[in-house]
Amino acid sequence: MLLLGDAHLGIAPESAETDLLQLLRSVPARARSLVIMGDLFDFWFSWQHAMPRTGFRVLAALADLSDAGIPIVWIGGNHDCWGGETLHELTGAHYTLEQWNGSLGPWRTRLAHGDGLREVEDRPYRRLRTVLRHPLAIRAYGWLHPNLSTRLALKSSHTSRDRRAGDEGRGLHSVAASWMQNVTDPELVVFGHSHVPALRPAGTGVYANAGAWYLDRQYLSITDTQIARVRWTGSAEGDVIDVIERRTEESLPQREKPIGRV
Repeated sequence: MLLLGDAHLGIAPESAETDLLQLLRSVPARARSLVIMGDLFDFWFSWQHAMPRTGFRVLAALADLSDAGIPIVWIGGNHDCWGGETLHELTGAHYTLEQWNGSLGPWRTRLAHGDGLREVEDRPYRRLRTVLRHPLAIRAYGWLHPNLSTRLALKSSHTSRDRRAGDEGRGLHSVAASWMQNVTDPELVVFGHSHVPALRPAGTGVYANAGAWYLDRQYLSITDTQIARVRWTGSAEGDVIDVIERRTEESLPQREKPIGRV
């Protein structure tokens, strides 16, 4: 399976979307499932009779993958959290704002975008998130004209997209390690959000982050035996940056049905 995140379509350069389309079109020949770790769009909102133009071809490519029988798990991020029901209807992806616990092939896995997880640093943001995701706030925002609401959103969200995490990803790595303290815990935790690519041991398992597609053009390739961090080079193979092998002697029975295997 392939996993990527933080494309921030809408503010990303046109080449980032072009490369993403090429990668998505290569999926049927390379993998049996796809995971999106959030912030595919820099802003997304589901109005009753309108939809953003940004990323239209990417949504169509995702719908084509679903039609071809490729399962897609989409973890909503802090930039594309308004309108998951519509995104599900458009693409057929399993879209969720909750942590996803299941199996990626044989890997017992927990997926989360990563926003709001650091105990101290993210405390103010967690309060703001409660307001922004409240049904009344979402309904009120939907009354604004799409042109105005999009302009407001893009102007107000630049601080969480224009840079990598100031702690260089250490905070999310610590969170992942705290989730993997026993052999019965997940053996793989994947976040997005920090824009810091990572593939390293954490606790009793492995922590991974594909980084920001629009900055790095990186993704994760997950098989039954290993995880590879890969840089897209315009070809199906890409450049392998890091690899971690699965420690099969510590594997336990799967908790849920896998979404697919490479």
